[in-house]
Amino acid sequence: MPLPLSAGAPTLLVKKAAYERAGITRAQIDQALTLTDEEFRVEHGLVAIGPIFDDAGFAALVEAFETSGLVYFEDFFEMSGNWPEWLAVLALSRGS
Repeated sequence: MPLPLSAGAPTLLVKKAAYERAGITRAQIDQALTLTDEEFRVEHGLVAIGPIFDDAGFAALVEAFETSGLVYFEDFFEMSGNWPEWLAVLALSRGS
């Protein structure tokens, strides 16, 4: 099922296998960003983290993923949230 993305703030999309390989836990992300259940979603092969309104926390999470060996665009990607509220944007993994 596609995951709806919110306008107005970025969401980090991560391949589920890459997220698991990174070794960064949901608890670590929650501690840094104080996310709700709706802001950390997993569907099939995709993890959606956001919307993230904390710019410093977002940058730290990207840095943590890169430090753990994940590659931007190959393993994870930022959806900026820079679109109008009336537009629905959905994310769906096409595989690994």
